[in-house]
Amino acid sequence: MRIAYLINQYPLVSHTFIRREIHALESLGFDVKRVAIRPPEPNYIDEQDELERLKTKSLLQSGVKAILLAIFKCLLTRPIYLFKTIYFALRMGFRSERGMFIHLIYVAEACLLYCWAKSWKIEHIHAHFGTNSTTVALFCHLLGGPRYSFTSHGPEEYDKPQAIGLSEKIKYSAFIAAITNFSRSQLFRWSNITDWQKIKIVHCGVDKRYLETQPIPVPEIKKLVCVGRLCEQKGQQLLVKAAANVIANGTIFDLVLVGDGEMRHEIETLIVSLGIEQHVKITGWASGDVVHEEIINSRGLVLPSFAEGLPVVIMESLALARPVISTYVAGIPELVHPKENGWLCPPSDVITLAQAMEEILSASTAELTRMGINGRELVMKNHNIQKEAEKLADAIQYCATDNLRQKN
Repeated sequence: MRIAYLINQYPLVSHTFIRREIHALESLGFDVKRVAIRPPEPNYIDEQDELERLKTKSLLQSGVKAILLAIFKCLLTRPIYLFKTIYFALRMGFRSERGMFIHLIYVAEACLLYCWAKSWKIEHIHAHFGTNSTTVALFCHLLGGPRYSFTSHGPEEYDKPQAIGLSEKIKYSAFIAAITNFSRSQLFRWSNITDWQKIKIVHCGVDKRYLETQPIPVPEIKKLVCVGRLCEQKGQQLLVKAAANVIANGTIFDLVLVGDGEMRHEIETLIVSLGIEQHVKITGWASGDVVHEEIINSRGLVLPSFAEGLPVVIMESLALARPVISTYVAGIPELVHPKENGWLCPPSDVITLAQAMEEILSASTAELTRMGINGRELVMKNHNIQKEAEKLADAIQYCATDNLRQKN
């Protein structure tokens, strides 16, 4: 079966979970075309991302001429569909945060996607994130293109559901994949009860390298690691303050921040102002291999996020038998269970975060290894990418069969 994956920008360092999902679907016999709306970033840390870039076709990178030609083709061959889609887009754009003009641009992109889907004989389009990529998939479907589905992650979709037309996207979709029970509950809020059966749990997963790595006991070294974009919602500034509190209380340790982002300068300035630059290191963007090694060589992962879906790096840390300190946010409590495989703190609570860090640093390595193995067992049960891809494959194939039945 030939399908298309549609993502706003792909590949990205932070979207390795999409790459894993695509590869898992291909191993199940799917022919997957990668489509990005915007051109991917020019530089890649990970060799596999570079290979994905070569397989990905970008709508905007195709140029104005290709988009105008696609609009002209749709105007000639399906004018009624095109005008109905434009009307729908104007209504949707009127109450959105991005406005009607941007939604007309989405229609133009959808025309090109429709032409590509027709030439490639695409049977189904799956988008990731319920934002602009799903908007383009929806408009392509309204033009007469393939059925579509999307994976909803949060938190952005749930911060502004009406502004992005989340209810309409659910209504016209073949199905929706929610990555957690929390995610599904938010989709329930913004959908008609008759559409609830379309919302399915399909977890993000870790690849077999993490699952096949035999657990290594937690090292004695007093080191913690945080992996993620350096941005406000990840809470690294509060993490640095908590680290300063822990050190001031007499527990000397090292903290490694793996990642980069718009808040790097502010975080670096804070580290220096607190006088802990000898103990806190920022690596910048790192390859999957480096992330793997940093987690293995630590006592555990710390991710004090304010807003999340369910971070894949938490799954990776637990898969490597390293406990996790995180927050009571969104789907995180579905995976991190206090005292069983980690610690949970109220978001923005520096004092509780510092206490959890002191506990993980003072705990015996045997206790931390036990907690890590508990977490690994939970990840192997619920976040095996091959098993989760099979759920997605079943949903896509069911939609294709149902579509065939309706045609006959």
